[in-house]
Parts: sequence; structure tokens; C-alpha cells
Amino acid sequence: MGEQYCIVTLNGPGPWGFRLQGGKDFNMPLTISRITPGSKAAQSQMNQGDLVVAIDGVNTDSMTHLEAQNKIKSASYNLSLTLQNLIILFLNITVCHVNLEGQPFYSKKDKPLCKKHAHAINV
Repeated sequence: MGEQYCIVTLNGPGPWGFRLQGGKDFNMPLTISRITPGSKAAQSQMNQGDLVVAIDGVNTDSMTHLEAQNKIKSASYNLSLTLQNLIILFLNITVCHVNLEGQPFYSKKDKPLCKKHAHAINV
């Protein structure tokens, strides 16, 4: 099964109406954690839990949380996000049996997302 992505373009200026979680510094993929009702994000195809694969065409694999936030804040006219729906991703994952502060971490094939393995995340 191939990767399935969605490119969402939000018309600026911000605020965009969503929150991120994760980043390289957290050893977690960047994910949409909240969408503000009635916001630009809420009126798009974005969903809570979507993985953010790229911001304005820049791959997020090596971005820290702060770098991703700054990239989003620097978008003044339009913001383009390449997203992967979490439900689609779950079809190709296995559970990593390591928990960190009570939160389960998952791996996609042989690419763990947990701090124990600390490999690069490629989604």
C-alpha cells in the first residue's frame, strides 16, 4: 500500500486555528493536536491526529517543535501543509511496546518512534 498524502492550503494571514504536538526534539512526528472550531483549519480538510509531513514544501522529519512553529508563523500569505491521515497510517503500523510518560509510541514497519530506539522518523 502506497503512502497517501493530502496537501492543505490555508489562505492567510494567520491565525490558522490549529495546534501542533511532537517534533524531532520529542522523538515524535509532528501531529495536529487540536483544531479550533470555526477557524481556517476547521474549514479545511485537516483532522486532529493528522501527521504533518511537510510545511510549505519543507519536509518535517528533522524539524524540532520550535522550528515547525516558526515555519508556520513565518507564512503570511498562504500556508501549505502536506498531511498524512493517522487512520491511513494505522493500517501499516505495529505497536512498539515501550511507553514514555504513559503515552504509547508506535512504529511504522521497522522505523520506531519511541525514545528507546531513537531512529529518524520518516513518514
